[in-house]
Amino acid sequence: MSRVSRIATLLYLYTKFRGYKTIVRFFPHEVPDVTVALDYMRMPGGPTQDAEQWALRYIVLLWLSLVCMIPFDLAQFNDEGNDVAAQIEAVAEDHIGKAGLERETASIVLSRLYIRKDMSTRFPKFLINTRSGVESSGETFKCIGRLKVISEILKSGSAELAQDNLGSIWDIVRAVEAREALMNNTIVRKFRVKVLSRTSLRILPSTYQAGRRKGRALLRGPDEEQADAVDEDIDVPEDVETVIEELMQALQDKDTVVRWSAAKSVARIAERLPIDLGNQIFDTVLDLFSIHSMAAANLYDLPAVAESTWHGACLASAEIARRGLVADDKLSQLVTWLSQALSFDVRKGSHSVGSNVRDAATYVLWSLARAQSVSALAPLAEGLAKKLVTVSLFDREVHVRRAASAAFQEYVGRTSLFPDGIDVLRKTDFYAVGVRRNAFLKAAPEVAEHLTYRDALVDHLLSVSLRHWDPNVRQLGAQSLEAICELDLEALGQSTANRASKLLQSIDIDDIHGALLALAELASACNILSDKTKCDAKKREMFAYLNLVPLSTVQSSRNSLVTSAACYLVSTAITQNEIHGSPVKHWRDIIDVGLRHRDNAVQEQSANALASVSRLVDCSELLQRYMQEFSTGTPTLQQSLGYLLGSLDYTAYGHNLSAAIQCLLNAVNPTSPGRFGNVEARRNAYSSISRLFQTIAPKISRYLSAATTQELFSALQNGLSDYTVDQRGDVGSWIRIACIKGLAEVSTILMSNGDDLPLMDYFPPEVYHEAIGGILKQGVERLDNVRQTSGEHFLGLLSLPSPSVENAEQWRIDGEELFKRLYLADGEGKGWKESSWFFPKAVKMLQVARYRKHVLAGLVFSVGSKTDSTQRPVSQSLVKYVETLPTVSRSDGEYSVRSLLEGLLDQVKGNLGSNTVVIPVLQTITVLLEADALTRLQNEPEGLQSLRSLLSIASRNSARLKNVQRIQETMKVIANLLVIAPLYSEGLAMLPQFFTHRFPKIRSDTAEYLYMILQSKDIEVETDVAEEILLESEWTSGNMADVESASARFIEALSRD
Repeated sequence: MSRVSRIATLLYLYTKFRGYKTIVRFFPHEVPDVTVALDYMRMPGGPTQDAEQWALRYIVLLWLSLVCMIPFDLAQFNDEGNDVAAQIEAVAEDHIGKAGLERETASIVLSRLYIRKDMSTRFPKFLINTRSGVESSGETFKCIGRLKVISEILKSGSAELAQDNLGSIWDIVRAVEAREALMNNTIVRKFRVKVLSRTSLRILPSTYQAGRRKGRALLRGPDEEQADAVDEDIDVPEDVETVIEELMQALQDKDTVVRWSAAKSVARIAERLPIDLGNQIFDTVLDLFSIHSMAAANLYDLPAVAESTWHGACLASAEIARRGLVADDKLSQLVTWLSQALSFDVRKGSHSVGSNVRDAATYVLWSLARAQSVSALAPLAEGLAKKLVTVSLFDREVHVRRAASAAFQEYVGRTSLFPDGIDVLRKTDFYAVGVRRNAFLKAAPEVAEHLTYRDALVDHLLSVSLRHWDPNVRQLGAQSLEAICELDLEALGQSTANRASKLLQSIDIDDIHGALLALAELASACNILSDKTKCDAKKREMFAYLNLVPLSTVQSSRNSLVTSAACYLVSTAITQNEIHGSPVKHWRDIIDVGLRHRDNAVQEQSANALASVSRLVDCSELLQRYMQEFSTGTPTLQQSLGYLLGSLDYTAYGHNLSAAIQCLLNAVNPTSPGRFGNVEARRNAYSSISRLFQTIAPKISRYLSAATTQELFSALQNGLSDYTVDQRGDVGSWIRIACIKGLAEVSTILMSNGDDLPLMDYFPPEVYHEAIGGILKQGVERLDNVRQTSGEHFLGLLSLPSPSVENAEQWRIDGEELFKRLYLADGEGKGWKESSWFFPKAVKMLQVARYRKHVLAGLVFSVGSKTDSTQRPVSQSLVKYVETLPTVSRSDGEYSVRSLLEGLLDQVKGNLGSNTVVIPVLQTITVLLEADALTRLQNEPEGLQSLRSLLSIASRNSARLKNVQRIQETMKVIANLLVIAPLYSEGLAMLPQFFTHRFPKIRSDTAEYLYMILQSKDIEVETDVAEEILLESEWTSGNMADVESASARFIEALSRD
């Protein structure tokens, strides 16, 4: 890209974020610039002729639009018969039909050219050409460009120029309307609206101030009051009435840009008309609200197409209000419609439409606050305050909440009419309502402290939020309702529950779901009552409402949300009375349906419901039945059982705890016939082990023996080795994450209760350190989410105080100071998932001997990762770390390059048959060999012996290997060992088995990799002949005799004999 092209692109970016009108003022505009810009655009074969140089054409045309306005007659620039004006016009005409941005600036050039008094005679011809072009071809892009020219001239040109050509302009508009293809284009319709409105504005008086209120006058004298009554009697042309009708139709257009343009046009025309006519226009705008409302019983019954109409009506009302054109006697009617518009949310399929209507309605209210008198707004102030507060707190969309908050702020600042305005504004400002959860659960209860707004908030939650199409809004609405009712539970609790229960009789599942959630949250709120008898009585009332929900509704497979909410109500509202005799006969069936449901959320809620029951009655028989049925049932039932066993309260009643523990152990034991085959079920079982400890934590020794505790802890440790993979990927990571959390939580519980149990028996130090090693191993592996989970819980254990037992230091993490220095000292706050930040620190954990084996194993898995964002930083970090190590250990405990290599070989020695272990180790060794990080081992006898062991292990049974990747990694290790002089001959002798392998890919990969080695490494042998053999031989040939011959010649070429 040339320098001028880069400058043009930069200038275009300036115009993009600052606007061309601002940027063009800094362009040069001297007289000679006219011919410079024109000649540059017309230069044959010049840069502007290149199709890719659109930014250059855009900027030069923009420059031309500026310089063509110079205050001199363009005729004086004519030279040798060249008409400069005609040339400028021709250049712009060439680009006005383009699809790119050149069309925009070409339109500006033509409009500014025709605005000149000496060029106005060219404008009629332009209009004639435009009309003929529309009627003949109807090219969309050219039509857009020409309509933009006309709209700009009507806006900025002289009145005479516009009025002299009104007939031609009307003809063009009608011609456009006659072309269906053009009217289907949004931009064409937008410019049509602009042309229509600006034509009307040229017909009407330029200003009309009688009775107008521009802004709000703080002090008005008697003369001004009298002036308001003055009205001029003017005749409105019939064409203007026609335009107004067209604009009213445009307000209902399907595209926002057209409606927005029409709204501004309606307001501008109304501003030019007498008061009575302006009021008629405003009445017509208000009538738009009722077009679709006549046939609708309520706001929710409106058709989806009503969105466009209501949005256009709101935009037009806002523009009219902003100009102070709303009469005081119309204010009440407008606010009534706006109150409905603020709740406009019409369901359409799986979502809804209407957020733009609500946003526009807040814009209208904001405009009213700036333009209407305080006395006119005073009767409506309290209702507006309540409506704006509810929308700013409870609307689903963040832009609507913030817009409502801004409108509320405008009223507080300009009118001081809103009750407790300053205090409420502080609780509902831009940032407070920015996060939906914060708006519902924090800001709403704070606002509800003001009695003026409390009933309005509760009404909105019951009538809108609990019935919303989005289940997340219903859930937040129920939680917000609980928080508000807690402010005065005696007064609000029962009445709110009664109103919510009426929704249970609805045929809409969303209503039933919202009502059940609200009742469940209200039942939970009863726990704040100090009188237990009164608390239980209120809970029984809530529980009784379950009778209004038929069991068939709960059992429907499509009503998972209702089933979950019903179980939630059981869990929060059940009391001792319901256990022995409840008017709700089917509550046990609800729990049973939930436990058998396929949805995880429903299973969890039903398990929580049974957990609430377990605090009131012994569930041993019920639990035994579920264990017998579910443990050998479908994967769905196993998932449910896995979660259920950890949810029960084993401290209130025994619930056959020993059988539950044995079921959990069998579920996760790889050798047990009762092992859950489903990954999600095993994950739930592992999570249940942790939750079981949390339940019995205060009295662990009372419920668990030391042997059982260690068995459960060992099960969690074994879960770290689950690397199950299916079509969804590494689903075993779900289990590993659950086990990491479980190990950290159980360790914390056991050490926190160390003074109440023999910790040495229940939790030996070596078991704890083995768990730490397992967590660190997961912390340096390839998956970001697993690393992050490991890091969070490891740092939690690092900060854990020592247990209150003798020799407590045995439970301190080895290398504690190193870990704190690595991860807690810098205060950067970055997580372990940030590979580039984490791995340079992670490799230093190899200095801690106790966890070295685990950390090295994890790093090996990361080096073998196929994810470049993990593999690259860990490889680079490991190489840099190895370069800092001594070659061999000179003292006990010193870590060296040889120690690292021996550690890698130890991983392989016992797992030669496992490709999942051997391949990552070989890949790690290859990374180190390619970086020459192991080369210096040949200088030490011990190091050389380790390299010999490496060559022996890598080549063992290599001829019988079938896994292509393992064969490739073996070949790479042997090829890299050629640079080790004492091993050169042995390594060279092993290469023919790869050159002559039965897999053609292995042969070609070997030749390619060896060529790279010979090019980049110094093996102290002349390699030119060998390289030529590698390049010229057909290694993938089916003629094995030729391949074997090439292999023999290659070996001979590199032989030192």
